[in-house]
Parts: sequence; C-alpha cells; structure tokens
Amino acid sequence: MKAVVYRGPRNMQVEEVPDPVIREPRDAIIKVTSAAICGSDLHMYEGRAEIEEGRIFGHEILGVVEEIGPGVQQLQVGDRVVLPFNIACGECFNCMRQFTNACLTVNPDFAGGAYGYSMMGPYQGGQAQYVLVPYADFNALKLPGAPDDEFEDDFVLLADVFPTAHHATKLAGVKPGHSVVIFGAGPVGLLSVMSAQIRGAYEIYIVDHYAFRLEKAREMGAIPIDMNDGDPVEQIKTLRKNNELLTAYARPGEEKIADGVLSGIDAVGYQAHDFEDMSREDHTQVLQHLTDIVLPTGCLGIIGVYLPNDPGEEGDAAQGIYPLPWGMMWSKGFTVGTGQAPVRQHDLYLRDVVIGGKAKPSVIVSHHEPLDKGPEMYERFDKREEGVTKVILKPWA
Repeated sequence: MKAVVYRGPRNMQVEEVPDPVIREPRDAIIKVTSAAICGSDLHMYEGRAEIEEGRIFGHEILGVVEEIGPGVQQLQVGDRVVLPFNIACGECFNCMRQFTNACLTVNPDFAGGAYGYSMMGPYQGGQAQYVLVPYADFNALKLPGAPDDEFEDDFVLLADVFPTAHHATKLAGVKPGHSVVIFGAGPVGLLSVMSAQIRGAYEIYIVDHYAFRLEKAREMGAIPIDMNDGDPVEQIKTLRKNNELLTAYARPGEEKIADGVLSGIDAVGYQAHDFEDMSREDHTQVLQHLTDIVLPTGCLGIIGVYLPNDPGEEGDAAQGIYPLPWGMMWSKGFTVGTGQAPVRQHDLYLRDVVIGGKAKPSVIVSHHEPLDKGPEMYERFDKREEGVTKVILKPWA
C-alpha cells in the first residue's frame, strides 16, 4: 500500500509499505477514505518531537472496515467508522473512568496510545491506504452514510480536532454567558470557537498573527485579535472597557469584569511565538497572557501540546521545563486543565451534533489532496501558507 512516511525533519516521503495484517483477535483493518494532517503532526515533522524514521504519520482517520479479527463483535466488514486518535483498551482503570487518553495497557512506555505519534506507542498512522486498529470494537465509532458524502469532512474531524477543541472548552469551564479568549487560530483554535458557541459563550476573542486565520475566525463569529497590532491582552481589555453592555449597568465593583474574561484556552502549545518578535519562540508567552487576561476564579484550558522532550531546545526547555507565573495563577484562584483530549468522552455527542446539523466543523477544511501530495502539503501547512487551514489527504485519489 501507499503511505506518507517520516524520513527525518521536514522530510516526508510517499512510499510503498507492507499492508497491515490482523495480529490479535480484536484487531480490525480499515480502508482509509480520508486522513487529515494535524497541527500536532508538525512538532514531529519539524524535528521538535522525537520519533523514529520510517513511521507512518496520521491520527485523524476515517474509513470503512475491510477485515476483522475473530474477537471483534460490534463491527462488520463494510461499516463506516472514524477512529478516535486515542488508542485504548476500554477495560483498564483509566478507560473505565473515560480517560482513554491515558490508557494503562496499550503503551509500555507511557500512559496512552495514538496512531503514528511521538511517545504514544508503536502504532502506525493512517495517512495511508489501510490502517490497523487494535481493540477495534472500542476504538472505532460507527457512522451513517457512505464515503465522500456530505459528512465526509465533518466525520474525519471527529477523530481529533473537533473533540479536542470541545475538550478545551470543557477544561476552560465555558458555560452559557461566559466570555472566552482563545490563543491560536489554527484548526483547534477555530473549532474551539465553534465549541464555545455550542456551550453558550457570550463573547469569544481569538488571538493570532495570521490574517487569513483571523478572517476565518471572524466568519465563524469570534472577535479577532491580531498580535501584529500590539499586546493582545491590552487590546482585549480596551474592547471590553468600551463595551457599554459591560459597564453601563454594572453594580459597584463590577466594572472590573471588563479587565478580563472568565475562560481562557491555549491552542498553541510550547512553540508559541513572542508577540514582540515573531521570529523567535517564547514557550510561556501564551500562558503569561492567559494569566494576565483571565479573571480571578476563572478557568484555563491548556490543550496546546507541551512535551517532556524537545530536541530543538537546550537546558530546561529541552526537558519541557518552563518558568510559569505560578504566584499570580495561584493568587487568582484559577482552575487549570491540561492534557490530551479523551476523545470518547465527546465523540458520540459531537457525531450527533453534526448529523443533526447543529455544527459543521468542516468549515475549516481548505484542501483535499491525493496521498501523493502529502509531502508538499506538510511543507505548505508548516509554513502557514495563506489559505491552508486544514488539509485532508485522499489515499485512493
């Protein structure tokens, strides 16, 4: 079969590789109809996350069941399924508590597994014509319809980016009437806008420095904040202080709610840029901004990736150790949520939201390309080329 294979930093190749085979009774093989490139793939692509050469990338996978092992009971050949990026057994202590992002049995080196990802077990990814699914009854979500129908792009985003964005709003404690700020207008940030709207947020700000991303966020109903125009915290405070609805009817002391928002989301992670010098990284820039702009007793959802190893850095940063404004975070009484999304907590609900026409996550999709163009699309996405917001690869095109 054909697959997109990692051959070193910024070197992806389309190669002929062996087809996957059933190894365990509960395995299944999926014929992939759509496989998206995720922003978190770029950490490995750039050499900023450790992964061996020869690995097939891709953890946003949609397809049709091609073959099942003798122990698979809930799936049949021909079923249409999306694969939550968390590979989990469904039976361990954490899985039973719905923390499938931290399964204790599928990865001998760490808690949690995933397709084609650093530190997340030996599993090959799905930017290929076929992919092997362990514990298939648990790790495949059935879907209606047929390949390439009107839901194809929406359904593939159920594998990661949409439930990850929804989990970010859960971590950030978003409730009806809340004000929200999202740092990062990439795919997760954009779908955090949609998820915050689903949860009833009143006012949603989104911060980035790419105009085309901010314009997409505006189209989706968010208030764009361009880092090129100055300190994003001060921009948001100015907008809120000029909002008559926040100030005209405030009781004594309530005018202070204009100084910030109740919920903050980091959809950037450890490769954040310094807003004063976009040519350099400042790993804690977003965390500092969130500490400044989120109100006392607010919630932070840190869904952007932070890894314990960074081959592109030295000293403490190489081990994922960063200085944090912990004193102010503690003083403000924040609730802080972090980590990978446990997709199974969200995917059934979001599937039905999509089917019911209440959300259309595919509005962020910009490109559909054959698998052969995978290396080119990695390069263009990594460069944040204008208009490249979300890429879906078609293995059989």
